[in-house]
Amino acid sequence: MKRNTFFTLLAGILFFLPEVHAQFTLSGEFRPRTEFSRGYKSLAVEDQNISTATAQRTRLNAFFNTEAVKAKLVLQDVRYWGSQPQLVANEDYATSVHEAWAEIKLAENFSLKAGRQELVYDDHRIFGNVGWAHQARSHDLALFKIENDFKLHFGVAHHENADITNNFYNGPDAYKDLQFLWFNKNWEKTGLSFLFLNNGVPVFVSPQEQKNRYSQTLGGRFTHSLEDVMLAGNLYYQTGELPSWQKISALNFLFEASLRNGISAGFEHLSGNSYDKNDKNYAFTPFYGTNHAFNGHMDYFYVGNHINSFGLNDVYLKYSYKKEKFGFDGHLHYFASAGKISAEAKSYLGTEVDLGISYAVQPNATISAGWSVMFAGESLELLKGGDHTAGQHWGYIMLSVTPTFIQQ
Repeated sequence: MKRNTFFTLLAGILFFLPEVHAQFTLSGEFRPRTEFSRGYKSLAVEDQNISTATAQRTRLNAFFNTEAVKAKLVLQDVRYWGSQPQLVANEDYATSVHEAWAEIKLAENFSLKAGRQELVYDDHRIFGNVGWAHQARSHDLALFKIENDFKLHFGVAHHENADITNNFYNGPDAYKDLQFLWFNKNWEKTGLSFLFLNNGVPVFVSPQEQKNRYSQTLGGRFTHSLEDVMLAGNLYYQTGELPSWQKISALNFLFEASLRNGISAGFEHLSGNSYDKNDKNYAFTPFYGTNHAFNGHMDYFYVGNHINSFGLNDVYLKYSYKKEKFGFDGHLHYFASAGKISAEAKSYLGTEVDLGISYAVQPNATISAGWSVMFAGESLELLKGGDHTAGQHWGYIMLSVTPTFIQQ
């Protein structure tokens, strides 16, 4: 039976069941987004035309909740407009499972959540759901949760191929083994989180033997609210080794001050390698975070790129305004490399301007649009190719509709 048919039947059965002490919600998401690109992620050349492409995320979300059991199933389809024939036959894997998990209460304030699930912690720097990307990010793992006046989460994942005669893994995911521990405590004006991540990447040392290369990320986030200012800071250190056996010594820190009028300013440092220093890998990897939210909307850094590179220094100024149905955001980034690109190259990489607006047409329907420009420095050519004088632009217009079909 097709997944969609089975799920529709299940929802119908639940709808007509006698009333129980449970909550059930069936909702959807329809999110087409058209993007205009000339210099997105990499520098354009002088005669390059602007590309225009539309992709869409469609989701069906089911959530079941009782005092002792929670469960969630999210089916999604992600496609570019025009990628499928108008007269379409059945296609395998047209719909994927983004989330499929159950959480059971084991004791007072202690639960186990197992299955495919999103991981979102703190400001999304190390773990985030990457919601801007249509496909988003989710993990297959078991998560033990203690939540009282503090939160303590322990997550563990192990991946292998379907061939049960060995324990090899060469699948599409970024790790074979993963463990993390997250602690969070909030007071009246202060919040504090600690995170430890042990990330194991598989490497074949021979055709018959596979071993993990482990890296460790440890650090956390601090927030404190003053009368008119919110202060926030991140500090993470990475050690361990790359799949190539090279040792890791990398650092990430961020400091941000946000005023209540919507203005915020900050600085983020992600350490990087240098051309004249190769005894260790000094490039920080933000792993599974929502990187699109940090270092510019044009995604030149850490969105599927710039890993194990020259790092980044990002000085930024942001403004956010929202009144009733209307919203506006403006971001200004000054980018420079953290490591030395070459003996002659300057560290300056570019200045990016990101502008965005949104309008809630209906309570469950929003139209948003944005435009970004990168004023690239000459050194960015060394990292991305292209022509830094060609003019780099990217924009989008997006419709997001999130109806609730059933709620009881």
